[in-house]
Amino acid sequence: MIFRRAAMREFASNAVAIFVALFFIMVTVILVRLLSQAAGGRVPADAVLALIGFSSLNHLPVLLALSVFVAILLSMSRTYRDSEMVVWFSSGLSLTAWVRPVLQFSLPIVLVIAVLSLFLSPWAQGKALEYRKRLENRDEVSRVSPGAFRESVSSQRVFFVESVDREAGRVKNVFINSVQPGKQGLTVAADGLVETAANGDRFVVLLNGRRYDGEPGAANFRVMDFERYAVRIEPKEIGVIEGTPRTLPTVALLLMPTNPNKGELAWRLGIPLAALILSLLAVPLSFVNPRAGRANNLIFAVLTFTVYLNLLGVSQAWISKGRLDAVTGAGAVHGVMLILMLMLFAWRMLPNLQRAR
Repeated sequence: MIFRRAAMREFASNAVAIFVALFFIMVTVILVRLLSQAAGGRVPADAVLALIGFSSLNHLPVLLALSVFVAILLSMSRTYRDSEMVVWFSSGLSLTAWVRPVLQFSLPIVLVIAVLSLFLSPWAQGKALEYRKRLENRDEVSRVSPGAFRESVSSQRVFFVESVDREAGRVKNVFINSVQPGKQGLTVAADGLVETAANGDRFVVLLNGRRYDGEPGAANFRVMDFERYAVRIEPKEIGVIEGTPRTLPTVALLLMPTNPNKGELAWRLGIPLAALILSLLAVPLSFVNPRAGRANNLIFAVLTFTVYLNLLGVSQAWISKGRLDAVTGAGAVHGVMLILMLMLFAWRMLPNLQRAR
């Protein structure tokens, strides 16, 4: 009992430390990617935090599986380095005695991974897709950011605003370049604001400006000074968001057993099952020779995790394309890893059995 409590305590402390480190690395990578997209105008700056939350929730199942695997591996590797396993084997105990505390630690986390993979991750991906769709369909004025040229969705207008006073709802030094077939218009104004009519129509009102109209390459441009120039903002409707297998709920995947849906279902069910197999695989993989390097088994374990996840991705792609049956494709990957786990257990236990004889 004391041994189990100590093992559970060490597993938990290592898992928390590893998860926090991996989580911050993941958030940093997502943040850098989204900031590069925001700098290129593909993602609004005010949407970065929300998209970070959705992306983080989507990657949590894999992150938790890796944290559990590495935590068990590091904890048991320490027992080898500190010669605790020598005492363990000398007392007549087998390596399989670690299976019970490992399962007691990993099973609750595997259940959390299953909930995340089957329910919360598809919800987060669906919300992220819906949020991006709403951002793409915002009106042109809402997409304008101060100090940057911004092109409209129709590619017929280019906006530039030097500064924005959000409390007063006004902008300073507005530049609008509009292009139409055989005609080009250039509008500059010192001030501008957005007004809403009684019927709900919105207008961009430019104050104290000048407009140039004419044909590109011709000299017959028309110049017009104005004190007030209003342009109606065409409202945009959010189109129908097409559901993909990644955004569909798990129940919908079961009710519509198409090949892409079967592949996505195999991935969602494969993540918690992989976490369970990897937690047991960490027991024989944790062997460390105190005279050898300490990082050898860790490197091999990370490679094993990477290969496992890549094989799941390949099987998902083949199932989605109809090259493999869902049961055969998913079962083959987990079956290979299960056989590898049993072979490693037998290999690590064989010297102890020979000594016992």
